[in-house]
Amino acid sequence: MILSGCATALPDYQLPPDGLIWSPEGPFSKEAKADLGGDARAFNHFLKGQLLLIDGEFEPSLKEFEAAAQASPSDAFLHFRLAQLYLRRGDLRRALGEAESAARLEPKSVDYHLLSAGIYSAVGDTQKGLTAYNEVLKLDPKNQEALLYAGALYLQVEDYARATQLLDELLKLDDSSALGHYYLGRARAKSKLYLGAEQSFRKALELNPKSEAVLMDLALVYELEGKTEDAIQTYQRLLQVNPQHVWSRRRLGELYVGQNKLDEALRQFERLEGSENDPRDTRIKIGLISFEKGDYDRAATEFNLVLAGDPTNDRALYYLAATYIELKANDKALEAFERISDKSEFYADSRVQAAQLYERKEQTQKAIDTLQGVIKKLNDRKEIHAYLSALYRKAKDFPRAIQSMERVVALDPKNDEAHFQLGALYDENKVKDKSIASMKKAIELNPKNAPALNYLGYTWAEMGVLLDEAEELIMRALKIAPNDGFYIDSLGWVYYQRGDYPRAIEQLEKAVELTVDDPTIIEHLGDAYEKAGRSDRAVARYRESVKLSKDAEQIKRVREKIQRLEKKI
Repeated sequence: MILSGCATALPDYQLPPDGLIWSPEGPFSKEAKADLGGDARAFNHFLKGQLLLIDGEFEPSLKEFEAAAQASPSDAFLHFRLAQLYLRRGDLRRALGEAESAARLEPKSVDYHLLSAGIYSAVGDTQKGLTAYNEVLKLDPKNQEALLYAGALYLQVEDYARATQLLDELLKLDDSSALGHYYLGRARAKSKLYLGAEQSFRKALELNPKSEAVLMDLALVYELEGKTEDAIQTYQRLLQVNPQHVWSRRRLGELYVGQNKLDEALRQFERLEGSENDPRDTRIKIGLISFEKGDYDRAATEFNLVLAGDPTNDRALYYLAATYIELKANDKALEAFERISDKSEFYADSRVQAAQLYERKEQTQKAIDTLQGVIKKLNDRKEIHAYLSALYRKAKDFPRAIQSMERVVALDPKNDEAHFQLGALYDENKVKDKSIASMKKAIELNPKNAPALNYLGYTWAEMGVLLDEAEELIMRALKIAPNDGFYIDSLGWVYYQRGDYPRAIEQLEKAVELTVDDPTIIEHLGDAYEKAGRSDRAVARYRESVKLSKDAEQIKRVREKIQRLEKKI
C-alpha cells in the first residue's frame, strides 16, 4: 500500500498573511493647517485639546477637538485631526467619517486622501481604498506611500500588472524600500515570473536580512522553481531568525520527506511537538514517516495517540489501518477502515482496501457487499465498479460482472481498456456478437491496444472466419509485443484453421516455449501435431495439457482426443 499525504505539493503560489503595517499617523506632508475662520470658540477648544493631548489626557482632549469641529464644521484640518484621534482610540467608523469629510472639504489635499485610503484599506473596502490612493497619485504622481500601498492593494485584487507598474515606479524613486521590493516580488510570483520574484526577494533581504515574511516567500519561490536545496537553506535561515516558526519547520520536514531523507524529516516534525495548538497533523506526519521507514510499531503508536484525543480522525484511522496491514493485523485494519465515516474523503479508498482484505481472506461475497455499500454513496467511481466487476467474475456471476463493467463504460466511454474488459466478459458469458463489438470499439479508440487486437483476431480464428483479417490484427499485436507467447499462439491457430499445419506447428512450438505451462496452447500444439500425422507427439502434448489444466471441460475434451489417437497407434 502506498501512503500519500506526507509531502505536500505546491499547486499554486500561496501568499502568506500580509506583513505590511499601515500607520494612521503616516508620513503626511505636514502642510495641513487649521483655518478656524475667526471662530473664537473653535480656536479655544482646539488650543485646549492640543494642551491636553500633550499632557496625555486623551479622552478630554478628544472632547475638545469634537467641540472645535462642531464650532467650525468647514475646517478640513479639524476633521482630519479628529480622524487621527478616533483611529488612536480604535473607532474606525468615526475615523472614516471624519477623514471623508476632510477630503470632501479639501479635495486637493494629498494628506486627507491618504488618510481616507488607509482607513478604507483597514476596514477592508479595497475598491474605495484604491480610488483614494489613485486620487493621491493624480495630485502627486511621485507619492511613495501611495505607490507602495496602492501596489499592495492591487496585488490583493489580483491586478498584478498594475501592482508591478506602481511598485516599479516606487523603486525608481527609492531603491532602498524593502517593502517595495517585497511586494514587487509577490506580484512577480503571482504572475509566475519566479526568477524575477527571486531577485526582488533577495534585494528585500539585503535591506532587511531578518524579515520572516521575505524569507518565507523566497523559500516558496525556490520550491516553485524546483530549487529544493535553496528552499531548504532558506527555511533553515528563517528558523535561525525564529526557531518557533511552525510553518517553516513543517515545510522543511515535508521537503526532507520528498528527498527521502526520513531521519531529517522526523527530527523536524519531532521538534514541532508541543509548539502547535493542534499537534494532530504533526503526529500524523511522524506516523507516516515512521511507516515509510518501516517502523510500524511507532507509526501505530502515533496514529493511536491522535485517535485517543480525536476518535473520528479519518486520516489517522486510514493510516492506522494501513499500518495494521503491514503488521499482519488484518482484523484490526478492517476495524479501523470500518470506522471511517461515509462523509470522509478517505471513505471510498478505505472500503476498497477493506474489500481487498476480505478478498485476501477468501470472503469474496463480503468484499462484494463492501463495495456495493460504497456504490450506494458514490455511484460515479468507475474504479470501484471495475473492481466489483472483477469480484463478480471471480464468483462466476457473469451477468453482474457484465453489468458492473457496463457501468464503467458508461462512466468513461472513451476508455479502450474498459471496452476490452467488457468484451472479454461477454465472451466468457457466451455472448459472441457483443464481445466482438466491444473488441472492435476498443481497437477504434486505441489502434495500439495489443490485447484487443489479439483477442479479436483469435476470436475469428477460433470461429474459423475472416482468417485474413484475423492474421492482420494479430500481426499488429505482435509488432507491439513480438515475444508474447499468447499472441504467437493466436497466429499459429490462424495457420491451423487454414490447414497450413507446418507453419502452425512452427508458431505453436514457439508459443509453448514462451508460455511454458499454458494447457490451452499445449493442446493447440497437440492438435497441430495430430493434423500433421505426428500422433505420438500429439498424445504427449495432450497428456501434458491434461496434467496442467484445472478446467474440467477441457480435461474431458483432451482425454477423449488421447483415447481416440491411442486406438489408432
